[in-house]
Amino acid sequence: MSVPDINAVKNYLLGLQDSICEKLQQIDNKQFIEDSWVREAGGGGRTRVLSQGSVIEKGGVNFSHVHGDKLPASATAHRPELAGRHFQAMGVSLVIHPHNPHVPTSHANVRCFVAEKENEAPVWWFGGGFDLTPYYGVDEDCIHWHQVAHDACEPFGEDIYPRFKKWCDDYFYLKHRNEPRGIGGLFFDDLNEPDFDTSFALMRAIGDAYIKAYLPIVQKRRDVPYGERERNFQLHRRGRYVEFNLVYDRGTLFGLQSGGRTESILMSLPPEVRWSYDWQVEPGSAEARLYEHYLQPKDWLGEIK
Repeated sequence: MSVPDINAVKNYLLGLQDSICEKLQQIDNKQFIEDSWVREAGGGGRTRVLSQGSVIEKGGVNFSHVHGDKLPASATAHRPELAGRHFQAMGVSLVIHPHNPHVPTSHANVRCFVAEKENEAPVWWFGGGFDLTPYYGVDEDCIHWHQVAHDACEPFGEDIYPRFKKWCDDYFYLKHRNEPRGIGGLFFDDLNEPDFDTSFALMRAIGDAYIKAYLPIVQKRRDVPYGERERNFQLHRRGRYVEFNLVYDRGTLFGLQSGGRTESILMSLPPEVRWSYDWQVEPGSAEARLYEHYLQPKDWLGEIK
């Protein structure tokens, strides 16, 4: 296992944050505001948020690089041998909540962890991915999203996309609701094979693919007319998004348990959301189609082969 080049990873992540923010600003009429912060226990980051733009109701693109003497419980739960090691964790994490219910919410993150102990080789791994949460799905958009994901993974082996896709379907699942969060994409964690350079290259390929997957969908759907019904359904479904992030999301749990900056960690939450008691979807409606057709794990690329 090769020695990790932390500086190379950090430089890439900072550049990725810049690139994504620049491209998102090109479709909106507002700029991201930047908030640099320092973590008292070690490290810091820069949070960028765009609110009430012409397309994006709220979007956050966060870079963080934190370090400390003890990994939090969320990081050692399935790797108890790492307890007591000094750690570094860095990554870019983003969530985009558009105004228009016909434009899906999107999420992406790429990250690197290094756990070190004197007189022992460092333990490192990469993680991340991206996923899409539509409110009113379009097959064409779902196929495009997964095609870009497939193409990013293909140079690294034919097994990567199907494995990371299934991982995403399994991970972004609300067990207490018995439903997926969206139509999936890619998710991976604990990646450290076959070596650092290959793992880093795969992480970069996935990080770079996010904007290629998302922007064409935004541009196609941003001007689709909608009314109060569609807006209410969007707010209802955003509630599911919040539930997942606060109950299951590893990044949220790691950030809070490691003493990270709460405002940056919770930037993923939407500005408006709704919970209605015992809400039921109307049979045969466009909203019902989301549950019946889109919130069902499927081989989207099989639709065109």
